[in-house]
Amino acid sequence: MGGYLELWNVTKAFETPRGRQVVVKDFTLNIREGEFVCLIGHSGCGKSTVLSMVAGLSPLTAGGMILAGCEISGPGTDRGVVFQAPCLLPWLSALDNVLLAVDEAHGKLPVGERRRIAGEALKRVGLGSAMHQKPAGLSQGMRQRVGLARAFALSPRMFLLDEPFGMLDSLTRIDLQQLLMELRADDRKTVLMVTHDVDEALFLADRVVVMTRGPEARVGWILDVPFAQPRDRSRLLDDPEYYACRERLIGYLDDAGPGPAKEPQAPRELPAVAPPRLEPAVRKT
Repeated sequence: MGGYLELWNVTKAFETPRGRQVVVKDFTLNIREGEFVCLIGHSGCGKSTVLSMVAGLSPLTAGGMILAGCEISGPGTDRGVVFQAPCLLPWLSALDNVLLAVDEAHGKLPVGERRRIAGEALKRVGLGSAMHQKPAGLSQGMRQRVGLARAFALSPRMFLLDEPFGMLDSLTRIDLQQLLMELRADDRKTVLMVTHDVDEALFLADRVVVMTRGPEARVGWILDVPFAQPRDRSRLLDDPEYYACRERLIGYLDDAGPGPAKEPQAPRELPAVAPPRLEPAVRKT
């Protein structure tokens, strides 16, 4: 069945002193338009490699990729990419950092209109009063907001997020997860996001795709997240089904191997009382 983003038999291999190493092999996945998909798995399994190939930053060894009916053959402004570090130019203001992307995507527009688009993007992420500050004057969370604004200002077909909140403290991470959900609620853009955080994936995603351990990693198992979008964190944490999904994901990650995927067994029966609230957990492997 086709999708908005189609990946089929995507393979990535590197030549090393010890010979050819296949990191990802026969990775096949279809993502529907407007869907939010989180990609999780053990460190080194190839999650960021897959994202880098979709971004056009790393060529395929084999396989193919189609976005909105067009083959992906290199980087382009049809994909808004946000990395773990926002990669801002330190001598430019937040506005000018966003404007660099806007100039690339909307270069035919008048200068004033381009500046308006950049300014509006910063206002959407809560930096309307800080748009003229340089990165040195911004907190790490504010810098990542600039990164999000830059991606949204492109008006891309989809967003590619590579652990965008991984370097942030837990409270800032929660704030930016909520911001991302609110931003996406406005236009329902398609999103592929890499994360190590099971709770983050369950809060944001429509589906969670779990990769097998590498080498030769591929899609191991896919969980359809059963909660309607947009989500309220407090209600989610009060829902026993949330903990059932969480346990299944963690159980699969504990057992994930390079062989054929096996859907995890149903979790043990949950107690009748509501489980305690948990802080967002990041799996360290």
